[in-house]
Amino acid sequence: MRHRIAVVGSGPAGLTFARVLHRHGHPVTVLERDPAPDARPPGGTLDLHEGLGQLALDKAGVLAGFRALSRPEGQAMRILDPDGTVLRDWRPGPDDRANPEIDRGQLRDLLLDGLDVQWGRAVTGVVPGGRDGVLVRLADGRRETFDLVVGADGAWSRVRPAVSPVTPHYTGVTLVESSLDEVDTRHPDLARLVGDGSVAVYGVNRALVAQRCSGGHVKVYAQFRAPLDRHADLDWAGDEAVRVRLPALFEGWAAPVLDLLRRSARFVRRPLHVLPVPHTWAHVPGVTLLGDAAHLMPPLGAGANLAMLEGAELAEAVATCPGDPDEAVRAFEERMWERAGRWGRITADGLERLVSADPAEALALFDEVQPS
Repeated sequence: MRHRIAVVGSGPAGLTFARVLHRHGHPVTVLERDPAPDARPPGGTLDLHEGLGQLALDKAGVLAGFRALSRPEGQAMRILDPDGTVLRDWRPGPDDRANPEIDRGQLRDLLLDGLDVQWGRAVTGVVPGGRDGVLVRLADGRRETFDLVVGADGAWSRVRPAVSPVTPHYTGVTLVESSLDEVDTRHPDLARLVGDGSVAVYGVNRALVAQRCSGGHVKVYAQFRAPLDRHADLDWAGDEAVRVRLPALFEGWAAPVLDLLRRSARFVRRPLHVLPVPHTWAHVPGVTLLGDAAHLMPPLGAGANLAMLEGAELAEAVATCPGDPDEAVRAFEERMWERAGRWGRITADGLERLVSADPAEALALFDEVQPS
């Protein structure tokens, strides 16, 4: 029997789930609100871990493609003092593939290949328990039913209310993302500062991180502790005003560090929200969640990796169960909650230490987790 399965969201979790099902010969409907794959900038770069994201890609049959695109040298990490002093300069060995980087857009295209995604299909709500299956309401007024609906639609999931009343809460940290283009030719000094991977600077309750992507692009992330409404009045699309006010938060820092902000463009404000740890729910037949929809946590390298492995594991469980997949889904949720709870506590502690009143905490954390 072929069950009618839908996954809401075409991020790493949803696409990994769909690709593994596709590999098992099981049809799946991917519902995505964006009108096209390139409707929005895909974001920065992801480090995919050997036992998490890379394992998921292996299950999806695209690990070789990942290895051809990924950048092992992108694992390099340099930490500076706000005055510009180099405190740490770690570089991976020539065969180190523990956490190579890949651009989000490249990963999306790798997972999308051959999948039938229904673009421009925004889901507004999900109603389980119907006689004909789980009802999915769409923004265009149409309704569809499925035997299983998987919510992989991110922090503000429209599927989550079908299983849990919980909503994300603000961490107290706001992140501002911006970009540098053609950095090697237009900003060679900043290219040297960033190196092959990332450079990070930690101060009192604030941090600045720049991360190299492919094609000469660099993503810059300013992080600071502030009330949720702080700087909400700025026109974040108006780069000039932001470029003046944002560096003021890092007054006294070395000029080359501040130039990462002064020369950036396309500023986007992202207050960091999380779900409670652990986040569990009473099992609802026909509906479950993956990734940020299930366990939104600080962006410290774990979220996408967990989400992709969850997508692969759930797809395998559903594709190989002989009958009703509900028991397989229930067992998957138990495993996901335990693992996500562990990582949720790790990343919450990590955010507290990286954006801290004592910058030495960030350096100590780096020394604890970075290979020698």
